[in-house]
Amino acid sequence: MSPSSSALLSAFLTIYCLCTSNVQGLKAPFRARDVLPLLPRSVSWPILKSLHSPVDILPSFVGSVAEGSPYNALEWKATCFAGNSAWMEFHNKSGSEFGGGTLHIKIRNAHSWTCMDLYVFATPYRVTWDYYVLAREHTLEFKEWEGKAEFEYVKRKGVSVFLMEAGMLGTFQALWDVFPLFTNTGWGESSNIEFLKNHMGVSFPLRPQPWVTNVSVDDIHSGDFIAISKIRGRWGGFETLEKWVTGTYAGHTAVCLKDSEGKLWVAESGYEVEEVLPYKFPWFSVTLLTP
Repeated sequence: MSPSSSALLSAFLTIYCLCTSNVQGLKAPFRARDVLPLLPRSVSWPILKSLHSPVDILPSFVGSVAEGSPYNALEWKATCFAGNSAWMEFHNKSGSEFGGGTLHIKIRNAHSWTCMDLYVFATPYRVTWDYYVLAREHTLEFKEWEGKAEFEYVKRKGVSVFLMEAGMLGTFQALWDVFPLFTNTGWGESSNIEFLKNHMGVSFPLRPQPWVTNVSVDDIHSGDFIAISKIRGRWGGFETLEKWVTGTYAGHTAVCLKDSEGKLWVAESGYEVEEVLPYKFPWFSVTLLTP
């Protein structure tokens, strides 16, 4: 294909994508956004970035699928397929104490021939995912429940279904935008700062030196609150997303407490209690507590 023909095709698909992406009607052979990756990067990348954002990595809750039949199934409308229903069938093919189950998912009425729906399925004990392109009945197997607790949970509340509304392409685009946040590099640090600036309007100006100072026990009062913000590495990325989702400016917190004997303790938010120690060291000691 000549450069002029390629440019003409790119222009046509670009206009088609922007003008008809939300038009309802007969099933189209394809949606322009489904074939955007086939366009030259200089054309497709700006369009993809305008159509998607990091929020696309957040799933939308569809509902919970409990034991049932096609006659009392959960029903919903998805991004690609307009008609969807699901029900759970319990079985014991594994011969285990609590058996397993089959999640039946029937999909129909696609908007185009090239679209797909991406789902996340979860219980408190597991998370899995799948995607669907063909309009038919699909199944998701749970060969064996993770003990009595999961079995009873699914019996009572079912399996939670989440839809990635941006689809496969949009989700991967959002993940590409978020990936740099978790790298333990200068690039990752600047990416976290830029992300917070773009999506929260928050700036982190560099403080003048000195950046380190010693704090004596006498300078600390019981109830003093410390807000900590990590902007680099794996936890820096998680904290950046926590700030964005919750609207807070701190990803980590600590509270200073003094007991009746005047002994200083520092309680820091964390995932598990690893050790409980009084403040002993020259300038820093931490107690990890469950948030």
